[in-house]
Amino acid sequence: MTTEMTMPRRGAGPGGLRLRAAIAAAFVLARFKPGRLRRVLARCSRGASPATYDGTLEVYEAVIATSRRCAGRYGCLPRSVAIALTCRMSGTWPDWCAGVRTAPPFSPHAWVQAGGRTVGEQAEAADLRPLMVVTVREGVPGEHGGRDGDGDGDDGGGAGRAA
Repeated sequence: MTTEMTMPRRGAGPGGLRLRAAIAAAFVLARFKPGRLRRVLARCSRGASPATYDGTLEVYEAVIATSRRCAGRYGCLPRSVAIALTCRMSGTWPDWCAGVRTAPPFSPHAWVQAGGRTVGEQAEAADLRPLMVVTVREGVPGEHGGRDGDGDGDDGGGAGRAA
């Protein structure tokens, strides 16, 4: 039996090319400054519906199975962006978050949430403090820009929510 007979072809299956394109785009976007990354992701999220936890978990598993760099400990930023972009290709958007771990080891981290739960993370939501969130806003046509949650409408230096 040859390797070709036993191993599936790389990129074969549903969304193989789209998934790899999203991962490649994520590595490019991960080099952007935080404010610019938030603005790009906010534009991408427009018009999407909220992602489900199960659908986002499937995308998470596909991303880490396709990219070793995304699966690694330091691949959280491109992994989270790739998950969000892949979900967007199917018309949905999870909450994309960037912030810090509040429990040891204290470090910056990026993740996605769907249905109010973190997707594919070993850390609990209580151990993560989001500083920047890009989420879908439903029922607010024409709204753009960010909100920092304190009601004054300013963007709080990139620490707010964006639609």
